[in-house]
Amino acid sequence: MTKTLRFALAAPLALALAACGSSTTEETGEIQGDAIAAIPAPEGTEWRTTAAMTEDGGVLVGNPDAPLKLIEYGSLTCPTCARFSLEGSEPLHDYIDTGVVSFELRQYAIHGPIDLLLGRLTQCGPVEAVVPLSDQVWQNYETIMEPIQTNQAVFEQAMSLPIEQRFVAAAEQLGYLDFFAARGISEDQGRQCLADTAKLTEQADFTQKYGNEFNITGTPTFKLNGRDVDANTWAALEPILQRAGAR
Repeated sequence: MTKTLRFALAAPLALALAACGSSTTEETGEIQGDAIAAIPAPEGTEWRTTAAMTEDGGVLVGNPDAPLKLIEYGSLTCPTCARFSLEGSEPLHDYIDTGVVSFELRQYAIHGPIDLLLGRLTQCGPVEAVVPLSDQVWQNYETIMEPIQTNQAVFEQAMSLPIEQRFVAAAEQLGYLDFFAARGISEDQGRQCLADTAKLTEQADFTQKYGNEFNITGTPTFKLNGRDVDANTWAALEPILQRAGAR
């Protein structure tokens, strides 16, 4: 087990709760521009269902050559991220459909093992399903969080098992296998994914990279064309996209 994964597995659920909804600013300043003409998707496709993994561990949805590239560093256990998904996912995908805006979700395991567990399950199917499944987690936030909040001892007990067993046991005990099975990830798929320690290590490594190399300290953090975005709600983000040329 790598040092990174050991750290992530040891992190308590309450880790960095104060950071949820905060970020560290690097390059700032809004992008300003005229309206950008729509860029059609290839015939027979639509941008909102076009997805690919990126070299930095994210899932990019939309036109990979979009002039406006939006990145979210989001935790699946972050209530502010859940609010953004609830309010902004559908209208954001309308902008993605124009081909002018792409959206990349980089899952940030700010709360350690529970984020890794949920993140691994969202990535258990095709790449096109990762963002929709993440939205399902966020849009059912109370359903997802209630078992871990009321059964912390069960979760901690599962985390004491051998690494290849602990996430499977936790997901079974907390009902997460059933949640994802109802959304297209079979229980067998879920168990197999949660026993894949190499992938779990990779997820933990990306979280460490986001913090160490990209100075991400909280969720959600948004960047537009590499610049920090001073917004963590859809109501604040949409005008910024429009001023940059999205319509």
